[in-house]
Amino acid sequence: MREESGTPRPRLAESLHGIVDAGLETVQTRLELLAVELQEEKLRLSGLALNTVLAGLLLGFGLVFLMVFLTVLLWDEHRLLALGISTAVCLVGGLLAASKAAHAFRSGTRLFSASLAELARDRAALRKPD
Repeated sequence: MREESGTPRPRLAESLHGIVDAGLETVQTRLELLAVELQEEKLRLSGLALNTVLAGLLLGFGLVFLMVFLTVLLWDEHRLLALGISTAVCLVGGLLAASKAAHAFRSGTRLFSASLAELARDRAALRKPD
C-alpha cells in the first residue's frame, strides 16, 4: 500500500517542477522582452534628442542670419519693418514649437506595449480551459 501512495508523489513533484519551470521560463522571456524594449526606447530617445537639438541649433542660426541679412538689405528704407517682421517670425515660431512640445509631452509614449500585450496573451491562455 505504501508503494501505491509513493508512486504518484514523484509524478506530482515532477509535474509541479515542470509547471514551475515553464512559468519561470515565461517570466524570463517576458523580462528579456522588457529589457529589449527599454533599450530600443533609450536609443530612440537619444536619437530624437540629438536630432532635435541639432535641428534647433541649425534652424536658429539660419533664422538669425536671415534676419541680419534682411535688416542690412532694408537698412536704408525699412529697417524698423524688417526688425519687427523678424521679431514676429521668431515669436510665432517659438510659440508653435512650444505648443508642439507640450502636445508631445502630454501624449506620452507606448513604452512596454509589446510586453503588456504578451502578458495579456499569457493571462488569456491561462484562463482558457484545455
